[in-house]
Amino acid sequence: MDYMLNLVRRHKAGEAVGIHAVCSAHPIVLEAAMEVTLAAGPAQPVLIEATSNQVNQDGGYTGMTPSAFRDFVYAIADRVGLARERVLLGGDHLGPNAWQGEHADAAMAKAEVLIEQYVTAGFRKIHLDCSMSCVGDPVPLQDDVVAARAARLCAVAERAWQAAGGEAPVYVVGTEVPVPGGAHEDLAELSVTTPAAATQTIAAHRAAFAAAGLDAAWPRVVGLVVQPGVEFDHHKVIDFLPERAVELGRMIEDVPTLVYEAHSTDYQTAANLAALVAGHFAILKVGPGATFALRETLWALADIEAAMAGDGKGSGFKDTVLDVMRAEPAQWQKYYDNEPRRARFDQQYSLSDRIRYYWPHPAIQAAQACLLANLERTPPPLTLLSQYLPFQYDAVREGRLNNRPVDLLKEGVARVLRQYMAACMAGAATKELEAC
Repeated sequence: MDYMLNLVRRHKAGEAVGIHAVCSAHPIVLEAAMEVTLAAGPAQPVLIEATSNQVNQDGGYTGMTPSAFRDFVYAIADRVGLARERVLLGGDHLGPNAWQGEHADAAMAKAEVLIEQYVTAGFRKIHLDCSMSCVGDPVPLQDDVVAARAARLCAVAERAWQAAGGEAPVYVVGTEVPVPGGAHEDLAELSVTTPAAATQTIAAHRAAFAAAGLDAAWPRVVGLVVQPGVEFDHHKVIDFLPERAVELGRMIEDVPTLVYEAHSTDYQTAANLAALVAGHFAILKVGPGATFALRETLWALADIEAAMAGDGKGSGFKDTVLDVMRAEPAQWQKYYDNEPRRARFDQQYSLSDRIRYYWPHPAIQAAQACLLANLERTPPPLTLLSQYLPFQYDAVREGRLNNRPVDLLKEGVARVLRQYMAACMAGAATKELEAC
């Protein structure tokens, strides 16, 4: 994680630089992220993160352990031609999150196994998140309890790293995070973390690390999760307002080794992403925003196929997806209105993008393969590209993109990720221009 440590040093020296973390297990999203990284230049890495619910010792909802996820990511990197050394692996919300229904002792014991497996597998950016209450815990947990549990897991990570070798891990701490995957309720405005609360969180973790004999690890705590005032619900986005986070930004300027990590930055504008990085939110997380773009492009390709093949012909891709979601509602039912018309709308178009949990389903995979094969065999005419995928149409006309369905699909995701790359490299690009 020398890259992360150096990034923080550069940011602290006045460069408006950052890094975005792609939080997804979808192979097309990851391939698009790696291709965007390749285009950004030889010095740029890609940061891929898995959450504790997504990937854990029991398989998580992807069915992958940490080592299996690592191998999955590396296989994509090999196929794309991105050196493995440029792939940074991170773990998000690592702690008792997946076992909140158990007593704290049992949940923390499982969290220790989780941390050990992540670090042993080569994950070196570790978000220590023990903010959630388990059975028997008060709600909410006090800062000192959260910090003590985080330090306990850090000690496990340090031992696992020393046994495995390689670069030392870097850590992210903090508890003021949005709900993973977006809010469940309608939102109007969010409270920005106060400087006093952020200072208290840092102090509690610093004291807990010292008490656990982890003074050597503390300089590798590079990120603090706070709420900059960004979020999304099913159909709205709460935009970043830089003026509301000025005091919070000034506070971190006096902490030499820390920047902020911003969660739920999905759907922010390019200008907002750049403003976040400039405001010391130098680590930006994106997940549903990337898979939402994937779904948009798949839906457009399905509409193109339908226009070309005629009603009742072709892959039936959209109907297959929605039929599976209706038959297997576990991943969306507690989040969306269950009135049939409203549910069908949210299943497709909600910004929380619960549809992303269904892409690996065998029936959906088969329908998607049929859709892409049909469009590979008979490429979309420019007229339909212009109608349904205007950005890809422009790229095809300009010779920047092949009119192949997989390339059209990856471009839909890449357009989102390029905004993150540009925001995180803006300070470096400006400095290079000034030097010319």
